[in-house]
Amino acid sequence: MIFSSSLLENAVNEFARLPGIGKKTALRLVLHLIKQEVTEVTQFTGAIARMREEIMFCNRCHNISDAGLCDICSNHSRKQEMLCVVENIRDVIAIESTQQFNGVYHVLGGIISPLDGIGPEQLTIDSLVQRIADENTTEIIFALNANIQGDTTIYYISKKLKSFPVKITTIARGIAFGGELEYADEMTLAKSILNRIAVENYIVSGN
Repeated sequence: MIFSSSLLENAVNEFARLPGIGKKTALRLVLHLIKQEVTEVTQFTGAIARMREEIMFCNRCHNISDAGLCDICSNHSRKQEMLCVVENIRDVIAIESTQQFNGVYHVLGGIISPLDGIGPEQLTIDSLVQRIADENTTEIIFALNANIQGDTTIYYISKKLKSFPVKITTIARGIAFGGELEYADEMTLAKSILNRIAVENYIVSGN
């Protein structure tokens, strides 16, 4: 692309650094902003800057938060004894959208994947084990993506929690093997949560 303005080119290059945004899409976004009032653009950029500067992670579940505890963890109307383990923050949003889960979460920050150089030490597994030791958790629901890495992570963590008197389940296979939670429709995901199965049965079946 040939630009008549270095300011325009710099803005396009910055937008193009975002995942899934190519140069043409970046140009379209920048041209849209140029058409807006300066105050509106300032509000937009200010919101982004403030988000990056002030965003926090929940001390308990590692979800995105505005304070030390996220809104979910601090909500006493939720079932604090029921804990759903997910890979990332997008999965929390996907499950919350189903309105079928009223417990709390634990965000691992990824899944075990040796080929990608991700081991248990890179994830929040230790803090999960500590939560189970400190809190009155009665059930852990694994809601990880249906693939080899997700299954490996479930197996590893379930072994770490073997000594705790807690029920360990995983969402039912309404999610196709190899599928990702964030792309599942809400109805399928909701049914998977409601029809969860015991992890010991899940591991034995090999699915």
